[in-house]
Formats: sequence, C-alpha cells, structure tokens
Amino acid sequence: MSIIKNEEPPRDHSLEDELILFQADQEKALGLNQEKKDQWFDPVPRQFLAKDRATTTILFAGLTMAHDYLVEGALKGLGYQVKHLDCPDTESLRYGKEFGNRGQCNPTYFTVGNLIKHLHYLRDVEGKSKDEIIRNYLFITAGSCGPCRFGTYVTEYRKALRDAGFDGFRVLLFQQQSGLKQVTGGESALKLDTSFFISFLKAILLGDILNALGYRIRPYEVEAGSTDAALTRCKQYLYNALHHRKWLIPTLLTCRKELQAVRVDRTRVKPKASIIGEFWAMTTEGDGNYQLQRFLENEGAEVEVQSVTAWILYLIWEGRYDTLRRMNLRKADSGGHGLEGKNPVVLLRMFGLAERAVRVIFQTYAKTLGLHDYHLPDMDEIARVAHDHYNNHLRGGEGHMEVGKLILNVAKRKVNMTISVKPFGCMPSSGVSDGVQSLITEKYPDAIFLPIETTGDGAINVYSRVQMMLFKAKQAAQKEFEEALVEKRITAEGLEKYKACTKINHPLRTSRHVVACTSANVVYNIRRFSNWFSFPRKRAEVREG
Repeated sequence: MSIIKNEEPPRDHSLEDELILFQADQEKALGLNQEKKDQWFDPVPRQFLAKDRATTTILFAGLTMAHDYLVEGALKGLGYQVKHLDCPDTESLRYGKEFGNRGQCNPTYFTVGNLIKHLHYLRDVEGKSKDEIIRNYLFITAGSCGPCRFGTYVTEYRKALRDAGFDGFRVLLFQQQSGLKQVTGGESALKLDTSFFISFLKAILLGDILNALGYRIRPYEVEAGSTDAALTRCKQYLYNALHHRKWLIPTLLTCRKELQAVRVDRTRVKPKASIIGEFWAMTTEGDGNYQLQRFLENEGAEVEVQSVTAWILYLIWEGRYDTLRRMNLRKADSGGHGLEGKNPVVLLRMFGLAERAVRVIFQTYAKTLGLHDYHLPDMDEIARVAHDHYNNHLRGGEGHMEVGKLILNVAKRKVNMTISVKPFGCMPSSGVSDGVQSLITEKYPDAIFLPIETTGDGAINVYSRVQMMLFKAKQAAQKEFEEALVEKRITAEGLEKYKACTKINHPLRTSRHVVACTSANVVYNIRRFSNWFSFPRKRAEVREG
C-alpha cells in the first residue's frame, strides 16, 4: 500500500522576488512596514517663456564688476531686460546667513544674500509688491562640478528666498559643462544660439582686457584715481557699443586714447603678487575676499589677477583631454559624456578651433586696446608641470591649475608672491593649497606662497598675514631691481635722467620679461644709448670708444 503525499508545487520565484519577500519580512519584524509615502518633491519655478521676455528682468552677478557691467550691455543688445547686481558686501553676507542654512560655503552666502538684499530694495524702497517681483524678475547663477558644493545649492537658494518672503522666485542655473538648466512648458525666452554665446564671449574678453590694463597701470599712476577714471569711461564706451551692437574696433581705439592719457612712473619698485585659488574668491572684488586686490595695491604691490578667459580655455582643454583618453577605451563609451555615436576626430577639431578662436579674438581686442605682451596661459604646459603632484584626471574647483600656476610663477619668475584665496572649508581648493602646495614650496624654496581662507569676517587677521608675506616679497623685488642696476651699470640718478628724456613711462608700454618686478624689467630693457646715464667709469669708456 503506497501513501501518496500531496506535495506543494515548486515555487517559481526569481532572485529579485525572493529579495523583495525577504525585505518585507525584515521590515515587518522591525516595525518598518508603515504606509508608503511619496518622496519630498521640490517644485522648481524655473520657467522663462518667450511670452514673458519683454516684461522679465534677468538679474545676475558673480564675476568682476567690469565683466558684469559689460555682460549686461551685451545681453541688452540681444533684446533682453538685464540688470547686474552690485558687488556683494558684508550686508549681503548678513542676509545670506540670516535666511540660509548653516554650513554653506562663503560664495553661496554672499551670492544669495546679495540677491535677497536687492529684492528687499525693490520691495521696500521702490515699492514693488512681492507678486510683481516674482512675476517680473528672475536670477541666473553659476553652477559647478565635482566636489564643489556651490553648484548644489539651488534648492538652498529657494529655501532662503522663501524664508525672506519671496517664495516662488525663479532661479536658473548655468552649469559650466551642460549649459543652462531650465524646465519650460513652452518656448524658452533664452535663445542659447551663436549670437548669444558670441555676445557673451565678447563681454568676457573685454572685461578681462580692461582688468589686466587696470592692474598693470594703476600701481604706477602719478595722479591717484586717474586710472579708474579712464577705465570708467572705457567701460561706458564699450557698454554702449555692445548694447547697440556696433563694430568694436573704433570703440577700442577710443578707449586706447583714454588710457594713453594716464601718467605713470614704472621705476617705482613694487613687488608683483599673483592671486590664485577658488574661482569666486579670487575673482570677486568686494568683501567676499576682503577686497584683497585693492588692499595689496594700497600696500604697495602690483597685482596679477586671473582672467575668466583662462577658465574658458581650461574647459576647452578639459574636453580635449577627456576625448583623447576615451578614444582608447576598449568598450563602447556610452556614458553621458561618452563618445558612443560620435566622431572623436571631429570633436577634437572643434575643440582646437574653439581654442584658436578665443585666443585670436582676445589678442585682437587686447592689442587694439593697448594691452601688449599679455600671454594667455598654455593649458598643456600647466597640466604637464602639475601632473606629478596633482593628477590631471581630478576635477573640482580649478583642478590641477592651482598647482601648475604656482610652479610656473616660481620657475619662470613671473611674480614675487603668490596668494591662494578660497572660502573657508572649500574642499577642492583647501586640499590643494593646504596640502599639495606645501610640497611645492619645499621643492621650490624661493616661492613666497600664502594660502588664506575667507569667512566674510576676520579681515584684520588676513591683512596681518598678507602684510607679513608681502614684506618678504618687497625685499625680493628690491633685490631684483638692485641686481638689474648693477648688471646694466646704471645709477639711480642716471635712471631718473633716462626716464625724463624717453618714453619709458608710456602707460601702455611694457618691458621684456626678465624677472618678476616691473621696475627691474624696465632697467634690464634700457638700451645701449642709456650708457650716458651709467656709472662714471662706464661713461668714460663710452667717450674713449
């Protein structure tokens, strides 16, 4: 007699099903099997439609005052209503900390605080209502990449705007690699076409050129304030030309005449100080970096600032570098920025053409305006000298550029002192300036390097540290100047006579680079006829000859 057992049919569960069942059992055991709720969703009010273009004013800021002013003129020339904000100050920081969350980086506090301060002005001074402001204004801010938190704070912006009484105010994010991020339910009012980018590029290049001329001329001006007065007129001329979409060359020549009228004395011995570091902190000219550029000038230094054009060239280099390495991947590179379905040779040619165009347009404008012997950085060279200390694959902040800039500043005797400025807690820049750069200064003992962090307060401590290092830079510059006098066999009195009868102090004239100090380069570039102003023995030799 056989016994037939009623066996349960085999369960045909996949591994995923078993995992789901296991998860449900565990949640039940732990008391986590509660009602499922939808994740929190942040409604992003980023619509900027074509129908609203005529009535909407775009607010923006973040570069130098020259850049922001000229970009406003360029975008107005394309038919947009644009308004650049004032340079952020300590009042902006107060607004940012009052309405923003804790733990944000310095640029975010200053940027969102500056926006809220302006919106309060529109409401409390100009008498506009909240609904009118939200309906007729929007703000464009820069994003970022990698470990930089600045580009991840758009939600924090909206939180601060909500708490400040402007809930629903539109914030558009312009990413450095993927363009303008916006969600629209219709035709976008922002036309990111060739005209937009060319107009924007012109404003950026002109801002860089004006800044470079200003920092080159102002430390040596004979009449205080004459350089700034000439630059103000030049910016107004260029603004009008961009606004009315005129040919720029005649305007540049007019600006050149304005700058030629500034009287200078380049025999004054001044150390040259380069400001590098986190992009916003080294670019802003307000309280965000304690007005570091003007502080250095007031302390007797010539300042070398970094150009926004260099950042554009870095982004082009980055695209070319990544393309070259992706070409050798064994499998299909199907990532978001991969090469699957693309022609890498065409991409490389486009990057090369873009770099060439930027350099040619920059130098054309620069030489027309009077900025001679100004060399945009060689990105391949910077990458090469930095690679042994900071891998070129690492991104975030300025990547390897901060390391490469310091090395080249010392190796090529470009400046007497390098200052790395970054916001307190900036992860990309702090890891470089406080870590890698300490090794660089050991390998290059002649480097005078100072890393500083900004928090919006504590300016006295920063100024004290800068003054201590600047004292060393002044000694280095004086040494270069004295060595130049000895090598050229020229006395200080002879130099005074020489500059009185030559065009050595033409405001737009530059001397061939030999050392960092400008006055030392002036001496090195004195030609043979200046022997009449040399040491007595040298003059006798000339007469005997």
